[in-house]
Amino acid sequence: MRGILAAGLALAGAGGATAQEPCRLALLLAMDISSSVDPLEDALQRGGLAQALRAPEVVEAILSQPDRPVALAMFEWSGRVQQDMVLPWVMLRDAATIGAVADRIAFSRRSYAEFSTAIGHAIEYAHDLFRQGPACDARVLDISGDGVNNDGFGPTAAYDAFDFSQITVNALVIEVQEAGTDHGITEGADTGLADYFRQIVIRGPGSFVEVAAGFEDFERAMRRKLLRELEVRIGLLSR
Repeated sequence: MRGILAAGLALAGAGGATAQEPCRLALLLAMDISSSVDPLEDALQRGGLAQALRAPEVVEAILSQPDRPVALAMFEWSGRVQQDMVLPWVMLRDAATIGAVADRIAFSRRSYAEFSTAIGHAIEYAHDLFRQGPACDARVLDISGDGVNNDGFGPTAAYDAFDFSQITVNALVIEVQEAGTDHGITEGADTGLADYFRQIVIRGPGSFVEVAAGFEDFERAMRRKLLRELEVRIGLLSR
């Protein structure tokens, strides 16, 4: 409880992101909490993300351009209407704010545990959050997941319906190997998960899939993904 209160007070002092404030990157994290994610795996995701944000090299990359900071938000998702904010848009101006964000994520608790995997609806929800968020130089959606869409409309239909022309979509895939799994690309079946995300979920120039070898590898994969995204944006803006 003390950690939750401290994180809340720190974020309240930092203030939220405003649409008019200059920023180089609006980064929206979408965490899978569908029924295939058990309580231990959910804890590994939240703890892994928090630790990745606290990593010195990630903090350094986030704070590398003080005049054009990074805005961060996070939501969790599962079924068609099961999406909830974990972290509203926050401008990461200093290490204290990054630490408070990490604490808030680490101490958060999932809203749902019994629903399916509606990636298309998560994409729709993300689209609305970007519309309400800060107008940064670049906007990136990061979807993490351990399965394919199996509820509601899928990613292809979502991209047909909602304008993602100015939004890059990356993914962190948690590969859980099961005996007898093939590697076909079929929307709606748990096969070839990384290839499924590469061909159907990610979107935009330079988009990519980062793969975690199970939930125990989530922290390493998230840290690598964050660094890749932040370094790409630094490189683009320095040209």
